[in-house]
Formats: sequence, C-alpha cells, structure tokens
Amino acid sequence: MPISSRSPGTSCSPGTPRRRLRSGLALALVLGASSASAQPARRPAQPPAAPAQPPAGQAGAQPGAAQPGAAPAQPGAAPRTAAQPGAAQPGAAQPGAAQPAPAQPGAAQPVPAQPGAAPAGGDDVEALEPPAASPEPLMPPAGTAAPSAPQPARPAASEGPAAAAPAEQPERKATQGEVGARPSEVYAEDWWSHARPTFEFHGYYRLRWELFNSFALGRVDARDEALWPQPADNSYDQTHAVNLCNPSESSTGGTRSFEWCKNDTQAGANMRFRLNPELHISDNLRILSQVDLLDNVVLGSTPDGYVNQPGADGYRVASRGGYSPLGAFSSTQWAPSAGVNSTKDSIAVKRIWGEYMTPIGLLRFGRMPNHWGLGMVANSGDGYDSDYQSTVDRLMFVTGIKKYDIYFAGAWDWTNEGATSASFQDLEGQPYDLAQYDDVNQYVFVAVRRKNPELQKLELARGNMVVNGGVYFAYRQQTLANDSTAASPPGAPLGQTADNVAQGYVHRGAEMVIPDLWFQLLYKKFRFELEAAMIYGSLDLRGQDESDYANVLSPDDNGWGIRQFGLATQAELIEMEGRLRVHFGFGYATGDDDVPSLEPRGSGIGAMDPQNSTDRTYSTFRFHPDYRVDQILFRNILSRVQGAYYFRPGVDWDFARDKNGQRAGLGAAAIWSRASEFVQAPGNARDLGIELNAQLYFQSKDGTLNDDPDKMGGFYTAVQYGVLFPLGGLGQLQGEQAIQEIDLETAQTVRWYLGILF
Repeated sequence: MPISSRSPGTSCSPGTPRRRLRSGLALALVLGASSASAQPARRPAQPPAAPAQPPAGQAGAQPGAAQPGAAPAQPGAAPRTAAQPGAAQPGAAQPGAAQPAPAQPGAAQPVPAQPGAAPAGGDDVEALEPPAASPEPLMPPAGTAAPSAPQPARPAASEGPAAAAPAEQPERKATQGEVGARPSEVYAEDWWSHARPTFEFHGYYRLRWELFNSFALGRVDARDEALWPQPADNSYDQTHAVNLCNPSESSTGGTRSFEWCKNDTQAGANMRFRLNPELHISDNLRILSQVDLLDNVVLGSTPDGYVNQPGADGYRVASRGGYSPLGAFSSTQWAPSAGVNSTKDSIAVKRIWGEYMTPIGLLRFGRMPNHWGLGMVANSGDGYDSDYQSTVDRLMFVTGIKKYDIYFAGAWDWTNEGATSASFQDLEGQPYDLAQYDDVNQYVFVAVRRKNPELQKLELARGNMVVNGGVYFAYRQQTLANDSTAASPPGAPLGQTADNVAQGYVHRGAEMVIPDLWFQLLYKKFRFELEAAMIYGSLDLRGQDESDYANVLSPDDNGWGIRQFGLATQAELIEMEGRLRVHFGFGYATGDDDVPSLEPRGSGIGAMDPQNSTDRTYSTFRFHPDYRVDQILFRNILSRVQGAYYFRPGVDWDFARDKNGQRAGLGAAAIWSRASEFVQAPGNARDLGIELNAQLYFQSKDGTLNDDPDKMGGFYTAVQYGVLFPLGGLGQLQGEQAIQEIDLETAQTVRWYLGILF
C-alpha cells in the first residue's frame, strides 16, 4: 500500500516505525522522480513581467498553460475540487505566465448566411463554399517533439485536500476547412449532446412613398383594356365621368351643381417587414425561412369600421359600427385580415426549407427561393426594393469538384399538383393529391463554374481574368388538366370531390424545355454578364374545349407551339476606388406578330392570347417582373420587359464614402425602349419611349453588413425621380384618332424609400 497517514489511536509494534519510514522515503523518491519526468516542477508566482517564451518544439509543457493538441485529462485522474481561498491554484495561469492563444483568424469558423447573399437564397451552389483553410496542422511536423499531456497537479501541503481544475484546453484547428475538424463542429447525429443551436435573424423593414402622374399617358382606353387604367376620380370621356367636384349652390338654395373631377395623379405609401430566420442546429444542418409582416400593406387601407363580407358576385362592404359610421370618422388602423379588410393576412410565411451538408454535397428540401444568373427567368426577389419572387417546392442535391470550382445540381420540383383532398370540413389530418396525370412535373439540372469569392478577389487584384458561367436546364410536362373557372364543367376549387374534378379534365398535353445560359467575365474593375434563355414546347389545348386542338386552316399543324427567346446583358466599369460606377444594360424579348398587344389579352381561354393567323405559335418572351430596368414603363405600365428590347446606359457616383460602408451618392440612367414586333405596340410602331431616371441615396454605417460596402446594411434612404417621354408605339392608330384624337402626355414618378436592413 502506498504512503498513508497513520490514524490517531493506531498502535505499532516496536521497531516498525523506523523500517516503515525508510520504505516510505524510498517510495517517495521513486514517485517524485517519475512525476518529475512527466511534468516540470511548479514555479512560484511571478511578477507581472512576462517570462521568456520556451523555444519552439520544446517537449515540456508550461504549468497551467494549455498546449494546442494536448490530450484531455485521463480517466481516473484526481477529481477537480474547489480551491481554498488564498491557496495557490495548481494549473491556473499565473501572472505573467503564458496564456492560451485564442483561435487564429485562419481557423475555419462556421459562417452564418448574410442577408441578401445568394443561397440561402440566390444561386443554389454557393452553399458548398467551404470556410477558409487554416495554415496550422492538426499534428506537429515530423521531427518535432509532441507536447506532453498535462497531468493533474498534486496539491501542496498547505493546500489541503482541495485542488483546482486544470486550465481549459483550446480546441484544435482545421487544416482544409472541412466540416467537423474542430471539436465545436458537431454533426447532426450528435446534436442532442454537443450542438449549441443558434437562431439568427436577417431581413429589412421598408416604407415606400410613391407618386404616379399621367401613367395613363393621356390615352382614353376603357379601364379594363388600358395599359394603365385612369384614376377612378378622373373624368376622361362621357362614359367615364365623375361629375361631383367644385359644387356651386343655386340662387334659390338647397340644390347644387357640380363639375367633372379632373385628376391624373395617384399617390400613396406602403410598407413591409421581412424576416429571414435561420435555425443553425449544427455545423452541417440548418433550417431557413422567410416571413413577411404587413407585406406591402398600403398605409391607411385598413381603417376601423371597414369590413368585407362574401356576396353573390364577390365581396361587399358590410355596415359600419356606430362609433365609426363613416370613413371620415376612422381613428385607427386594424390589422389586415384576408377576406375581411384586406387581400392578405398580417403575417405571411413565404418560405421554409432545410439544408443538410453531407460528405459529398448539399441536400436542400422544402419551399425555397429559386434564382439563376441575372434573374431574367428565375429571380429570388430578395432585394431591398423587390416585389416579386421565384419560389419553388423542391428537392435538390448540389455537389461539385471544389478543386476546379465546378458544381452540379439536380432538382425535382412540385410545380402544380392540381386538386387535393383538402376540405373546409376537416382542417386537420394530411391532405393528399387526388390524381397524378394532372401534375405539372418539372426536373432541373444545373452545371456551373463559380470561382471562390475570396480567390476571385485575389485573382482580380493580380490583374488576372476570371470567367464564371453555367447552364440551367428545366424540363416541364403535364398530361391532364382542370383549369375550368365555370360551373360546367366543374373546376377544381378547394374541397371539390374527385368525381367533379374528373368531369373537368381535358388533355392538356403540355411539354416544355427551358435551357438558360449564364456567363460572367471579370477583369480588374470591369464586369460583363450575360443571360440567354429559351422556352421551347407545345400544347394540345389552351382551354377546356377539345375543338381548340384542330387547326382548320392548316390540318397538318394541329395544337399550339411555344417558341420564345430572351437575352439580358450587363456591363460595368468601376473607377475612383469604387466610388464611380459606369454601366450599360441591354435586354431583348421576342415578340409575336400574331398577337395584338404586349400584355396578355386572353378572354374565355385563361390568359392565353388569341392568335390572328394560322401560325399558332406563342413567341412573346417575358422577363421576370423583378428584373428591374426603369421606374415607369417596364416596372409599372407594362409590369415587366415583354415583347420589347431596350438600351440602358447609366452612372452612379458616391460623392461621400467611408471604409465602414457609409456612403451618399447620385445616380442617373436613360432607357430607350422599342417593341420587338411593331404590331404588338398600341400605335403599331416600334419606338415605345425614352425614359430618364435619377436618384439621390444615403446609406449609414449602422448594421452588421457594412463590412462589405457592396452589401446593404443599417439605415438606407433614396429619393428617385423618373420621367417617360412616350413615342409613336404608345400612341393611337389612325382609326382611333378619327374617333377621339389625343395628345400623349409625359408620365412622371417620384419615389421615396426609407429602410432599415439587418
């Protein structure tokens, strides 16, 4: 038995104490020598002056200084107990002793997704970018003595039985940025015992005030056929007159006469609070979402007392309460409620999807954003001034060859499932799809080459050229469809029975392929990007009538074809240390010489336009509505670039800019737009108009995103002005001039954006 203390009252035979003392001294010398070989002797407390550092590769560990890569305490070591007051702390860092070094900047750290960064929401391949690699290896180089494992220090005689815990060991660092290289990086299967789930919030709050003047361009079309309907309080002809303005009382009193109301201006404000919550369960598992609160609610549109009720022909306004019998007495705003006082609820959950990083790639599943290239076709709409989005129900897997910055992705989209078993009589349970042949199936393949952003910056700084690009290919198909909106045959509203849904089926026979090419060239301060897409396909029927299939004038050309092509380019040159940006944009969307308008004019057959010849091919290409190029014509009047092409030179100048991201600047652009097919323009001429845009903007330094001046963060405000000079393409035909000749009016807009981005 090792050295033990004699308990009081223990008896010993004569001669035994001396032999035991000699044996104990010998054993103590042996143990002391063994302990000295394992760790150096404890030093006394040092003054604040820092001691000299041990030479690199020294085998002995400093007492209390944690060694990188040191083994944890061995099982069976002395338990850690609380230190006595005033006692020297074994293993604790002494004044002036070497302290454990913090994690180096090069160590791989889990990086949270930044708002506005393209996937979690933009391109679907950026999520595979690994963190930066650390130059420090996990194991010491060959020929270097490994640091010895620190042993629990034995308490001094004055310390008693209590002993302090050894200093906490810093974790090892990653070598190649791999997931799980550090102890704090925990895989999903260990989350219940090791992970520390974190919840992050990104997003923005915005308020936009806008004024539209003469957006109808002086045209006198019926409101349901106009490019932009006249204001409701504007009297522009005998059949559309509001004779209630400027009252004048008769001389006899009691009766009044009125004049026509004249007003060609519309103004108002709207707001949105967007949240992008992210739940990081572990380093390779997370859940992302997007929630909008008061989504584009028009300020003042939900006053107290304003309530709608379902009626025979839609909704009608219900009687107001006694405390707010008229709108003039409204004193507060109610929360928006769909179908009651608004078309939307106060809270709208737009997206929720999960991401799991496997050893070979990224698995993404759920309702997620869809963005590709410049956003001409698929646009996630995550910008601070966005209004439209591409959101898909998708199962997707992304993998790649990191060495060559090449990535591949495959996706299965649930584009349109048709009628389901969901019913208002049963709001719980699990609804299911009633049929398979009415599903719109879509399959996507992506191949892209994208340089690592940090390496890309390095290459550009060295004066090298960087080329990125790829292809997005989608195949879409549907066999049967029930798109009826009439009572007979029955459509597929919520709660409809399977028998009624089947009665409304037609053989749609829809099939489309959508290749989309993206190319990017970067050289020093110059950027050029291009996106080109085509929609090639066919339809058997456009509506619900089987007779729509046959082409009476051309029996060999039955059914309907789809041949559409679009192109968008952007060129930008950055000068003056990023303060001056000169850019030029071009876009082209094919038109259709058999369709009489740029906007859809279909009636009775959904939104499909009638064809005026035997061609039976739809060829009007339409950009995504969130691909913005101006303030008036394509953004508002036409709602998107469609059947037209444009040229857009512009410049932005930050006349005040700090390194922390705060800036103030001016911007200007000119847009010349033309119709691809002159017959689609209202005036049967190609030239649609020339628009001038200008803005004054300011971005504060407050916010988490201002480390990158190209990303928005903190407070942002901009005042924008636009003026459109309409040309012949937006004018009248000769027959219309004979009925009522008009002079085209110049359209103007003023916008004020106020936002907080985080």
